[in-house]
Amino acid sequence: MDDSLQLEVHDIEVQVLTGIYSEETHLPQPLRISLTVDLDCPPRFEPDTPLSASKNYLDLKRAATEALPPGVHFTLIEALGDHICETLFLGDTRVRRVRVKIVKLAIAEAGESIGITLVRHRR
Repeated sequence: MDDSLQLEVHDIEVQVLTGIYSEETHLPQPLRISLTVDLDCPPRFEPDTPLSASKNYLDLKRAATEALPPGVHFTLIEALGDHICETLFLGDTRVRRVRVKIVKLAIAEAGESIGITLVRHRR
């Protein structure tokens, strides 16, 4: 069995142009994005192991915020999830798997979470 390392950044709130209905297509919608990224794992982490043996958590956050193309309308949040996965795969060859959970905050009526979870593996 292989060792694994998962980095997690959860509950990032962003405004994204997304949706298929006319009331959704002109204004950004609030989304909550959570990421879990599987990385190649070294055999051991010593107390003085440098950050280069892992990954900066801010890279995950940037993939779901700053790396989103401004002004682009994602018809489906699935396409947004794919964009985030591709950003992470292209940014680091050690990334083996990305799990993106996207919740559409504007359509929740009683605090429920409505959205998708997309899992992509490096090919």
